[in-house]
Amino acid sequence: MRIRPVHVFLPAISLVTLLVSCGPPAYHQDGERYVFVAFNTALPYWQEAEAGLNDAAKQMGVKAELVGPAAFSADDELKAFQQAVAQKPSGIMLSAANPEIFKEPISAAIQQGIPVICVDADSPDSKRVMFVGTDNFRAGQESGKRMAEVLGGNGSVVIISVPSQFNISERMRGVTEALKKYPAVKVTKTIDDKGDPRVADDAIAALLHGKDKPDGIISLEASGGSGAAEALHVVSLEGKIPVVTFDKDPETLDWIQRGVITATVVQKPYVMSYYGLKFLDDLHHNAVHEFKDWRTAPAAPMPGFVDTGTAIVDKNNLAAFREALSAHPKPM
Repeated sequence: MRIRPVHVFLPAISLVTLLVSCGPPAYHQDGERYVFVAFNTALPYWQEAEAGLNDAAKQMGVKAELVGPAAFSADDELKAFQQAVAQKPSGIMLSAANPEIFKEPISAAIQQGIPVICVDADSPDSKRVMFVGTDNFRAGQESGKRMAEVLGGNGSVVIISVPSQFNISERMRGVTEALKKYPAVKVTKTIDDKGDPRVADDAIAALLHGKDKPDGIISLEASGGSGAAEALHVVSLEGKIPVVTFDKDPETLDWIQRGVITATVVQKPYVMSYYGLKFLDDLHHNAVHEFKDWRTAPAAPMPGFVDTGTAIVDKNNLAAFREALSAHPKPM
């Protein structure tokens, strides 16, 4: 009998090993389920986050679901969070519309052994394990700096915001810090649009028809930028009053192409949810062995804050940015 050399079998063995290593971790159980609770889920921003969530879940062999109100409502998001906790999932990601109202519910979930991490919008005084998202203070600085440069260091600015959200209040703090270097740029009014472009549209339209017409508009959330752009378009002020906004909704990118929105600070919701689920899964399985159990650990086994980064998109790099997005995964 001829015995084949051992090296003949090595490629096959290597291939099997590779295939096994690329599969989901062996510790995952059938029916393992994670929930991402958000707000304004009808926005393209959250559809992109859902794509990241689905991709990570498929890779790991677990179930994951994005839930929450289609329109901005902190109370409805709280109900969705409480419903998720009652279902006892393997873990919960939360984008907190209001950090205060989630403090106790997050603590209650943690006490039941359900790991909770904040993604996109934080509740920093709660017992959430970690935050994955944008460094919103720095992002606000970028927004304020861009506006000051466009105005040549002089002019009045209106800010569109949702003050109840911690992430947006951090952006506001960043804008304020950035404008300290430009004392001739003054914030004359702050508008709470409640995450609704129609509210932003009406508020900006009223200013444009009054005596206090702004020299520039900063929107610290996605809906306000498109609302402001629509108001400017109606009165043919495209390109005459600069608008700096947030995120990369298709409508926002279209307004940049048309010269109405000057620039947008782009976040990475796909990256947030993709890695957020992986961190949450590691918590559920106590995969990081620095401590015996994340529930009793003196410090969280995960990083306290993971900055997913931003980019600024304007008319100069819009085409390249859109081309880079052309292969972006879509939600299921």
